[in-house]
Amino acid sequence: MNAFPLSAETGAYPTSEDTAVPRVLFGRFMLPDMSEHPCQVGEINADGVKLLSSTPVETGTAIIAYLDDIGRVDGEIAGLLGDGFYLDFKLSGARRERMQKRIDWLINSNPEQRRHDRFVPKEAASHINLSDGREYACEVIDISVSGAAIKCHVLPSIGTYVNLGKMRGRVVRYTSDEFAIEFLRKIDPAKLELHARL
Repeated sequence: MNAFPLSAETGAYPTSEDTAVPRVLFGRFMLPDMSEHPCQVGEINADGVKLLSSTPVETGTAIIAYLDDIGRVDGEIAGLLGDGFYLDFKLSGARRERMQKRIDWLINSNPEQRRHDRFVPKEAASHINLSDGREYACEVIDISVSGAAIKCHVLPSIGTYVNLGKMRGRVVRYTSDEFAIEFLRKIDPAKLELHARL
């Protein structure tokens, strides 16, 4: 059964408080050809997720997605929208229970429980390096022990590994004109304090 049964009258999956998430969640999904594409969570429950994306997909396609604060999910595309699609998880037993607990925690926890404190750096000017050696000047909007928000005239694709100065991480999401990097190793809080306005 689909996570969000299609409505014969509207041709869309109905929304409910049980599927709503308290903030914007971004992610990426991988098609069978191994290509990766950015997406945003519209609704989610233990049976499936509504993903917003401009990437053309087909009903019945099996995909893998990585979603902020949820992690890896996989399933089959069960329905299409003008701005995205619906993915059925087809989970059962303990796997479904774990997914429900993860979603309950996401809905009921405070943002402070999900994210490390972010600080404005003393020196915002920096640079990022891509794996192929290209280097771009950037501005560090804020930074935490686990990642940073970056403003740059280039937007590396979701999942791209980059170096911010000496810190290595991967691009995990976009905002309007910025992108976020998740560090592969957390920064020592003591070192962070030397470079941030507390």
